[in-house]
Amino acid sequence: MRYQFISKLLFLTLLPITTQALELSWVGCGITRNAFMADLAAAYKDETGVDITIAGGGATKGIREITANQADIGGACRFKLDSSRVEASANMIPVAWDALVVVVHNSNPIESISLVQLRELYRGKITNWSQLGGADQPLELLIRKGKISGVGYTLRQHLFEDPKASFISKHEFPSSGPLEKTVEKNPNAIAVTGIASAHKRDFKILKLEGKEPSFEKIRTGNYLLYRPLYLVHNRHSPNSRESDRFIQFALGPKGREIIRQNDVVPYFDGMLLLQKRMEHWKQFVREALAKQ
Repeated sequence: MRYQFISKLLFLTLLPITTQALELSWVGCGITRNAFMADLAAAYKDETGVDITIAGGGATKGIREITANQADIGGACRFKLDSSRVEASANMIPVAWDALVVVVHNSNPIESISLVQLRELYRGKITNWSQLGGADQPLELLIRKGKISGVGYTLRQHLFEDPKASFISKHEFPSSGPLEKTVEKNPNAIAVTGIASAHKRDFKILKLEGKEPSFEKIRTGNYLLYRPLYLVHNRHSPNSRESDRFIQFALGPKGREIIRQNDVVPYFDGMLLLQKRMEHWKQFVREALAKQ
């Protein structure tokens, strides 16, 4: 019996060991994905061995697939909607600050745009580049489809203080990626996107009110259009504990350094923005409107 037991033990120790490595899924905001998610996921895998698959689809998808337990972690460039039951259970964790920037083709001579001009652009009152000091050429405003995309929702709040405001344009895009690629190719295009992903593209970023969206200006609130970028977590999902570990990694020293290396301001680096954000913006909007 003793020899049979030893033989079985030896046999079992010689069998190949097959373990199922944990894999997380991330889905959501294309701006967050393009900015730093790939680098964060790679660094987390190096440290823990946990692989994270990354898919885009927009902020709304990033929130709603998490609440439906269809993904482990979401990415969003807007907060959850108070009026939405579908989004109510999402746990939103801010990890970075993103600036919204006006972008045009590299050949465009325009260097800056004002807040009033940006409002008029989205109201359909600016349709030719000559109205912005450029050539006598038709202007094509590119916008995100729907009213609750991350960029579109934030712009409606900031420019019009109305999340239901209508943008006047014939050129709608389902996500930020195709919109940004069109700006790279179309000399007449103009659009707004996040600085977090704009740095990875080949087009011109305009100044807003004469101010460049530099890292320091965003960090201190001296650039006007900014918003948080979120990771979205569901405490009741099967991989909730590992998802939370990844989020803590993103908020920790290594994660913040990776975000900085991608020219994005980590959330805790821009704590002044929490105090400035709403009152600073509303004051500026009212002053700008008074000049019209």
